Amino acid sequence: MTNSTDNDTFLTGLPSTEAEWRERLSPEQFRVLRQAGTERAFTGEYVDTDEEGSYHCAACGNLLFDSSSKYHSGCGWPSFTEAVAPSAVELLEDRSHGMIRTEVRCARCHSHLGHVFDDGPRDRGGQRYCMNSVALNLEER
Repeated sequence: MTNSTDNDTFLTGLPSTEAEWRERLSPEQFRVLRQAGTERAFTGEYVDTDEEGSYHCAACGNLLFDSSSKYHSGCGWPSFTEAVAPSAVELLEDRSHGMIRTEVRCARCHSHLGHVFDDGPRDRGGQRYCMNSVALNLEER
């Protein structure tokens, strides 16, 4: 969990090289955020978290999701029905691993966060933003 002071620090500037990213992030964060890795299902810190707050990019502090859009999908990763704003994330076609998926990246630093699928709750828009816990920091309210 971070606090707003940590997020303010992150928002002052972004690393310009992969070496600088490696200095800022843990090895697991670097693997997921900068190399588009995935943490193992059901191992992330925020899978079962119900605390109220806002979720920020662990790489740069950008506000991404609010806890009001989080739900328990049973997929093994934190799931959200929507980003805080369409401009908070960028969506890219991902054809890796023999699949066609939609990758979700932070719109500010372009770090990999996870994927979005069309199998979310229909009454809440039908989206499931399936995120890696290691890519997020929760700022509790």
